[in-house]
Amino acid sequence: MVGAVALPASADDHHHHGRQHHRAVYISDVQYNSPGRDDRSNRSLNAEWVEITNGSGRAVNLEGWTLSDEDGHTYTFHHYRLNGRATVRVHTGIGRDRKMDLYQDRRAYVWDNNSDTATLRNYRGRFIDQLSWGHHHGQHDHRGDDRQHGGDHRDGHRH
Repeated sequence: MVGAVALPASADDHHHHGRQHHRAVYISDVQYNSPGRDDRSNRSLNAEWVEITNGSGRAVNLEGWTLSDEDGHTYTFHHYRLNGRATVRVHTGIGRDRKMDLYQDRRAYVWDNNSDTATLRNYRGRFIDQLSWGHHHGQHDHRGDDRQHGGDHRDGHRH
């Protein structure tokens, strides 16, 4: 599956003019517990989502990028470009992909309500960002990342 590993690492950097491009795209929010009863309906499945934001001014091609949970459930982006300063919401359930909404087309929940980690990797499998919940008494582990995750309503609910 991972045939791109043979590419030289230096090819990764010459397009980006030395900027910290790995921070351009990040996981900005997650709704891991869909509201209401967890009845596995498609509506409930699609109320479970992860948002990915492109903080840079230029579009980023997410072709081949992956979003995965701790159990190894992986969603792969296909033919998708995330515009600059834009956010896309990746829903768990079934739907028709649009510019701001993508669908994993699953029939079961992915994100654990108690604790889990959403991990974003690029098409070479290189770590881009992750967002964790539930592991540290409700605090998030951003791998020492000093980035502010805007609109994060979960911070007020520490147990």
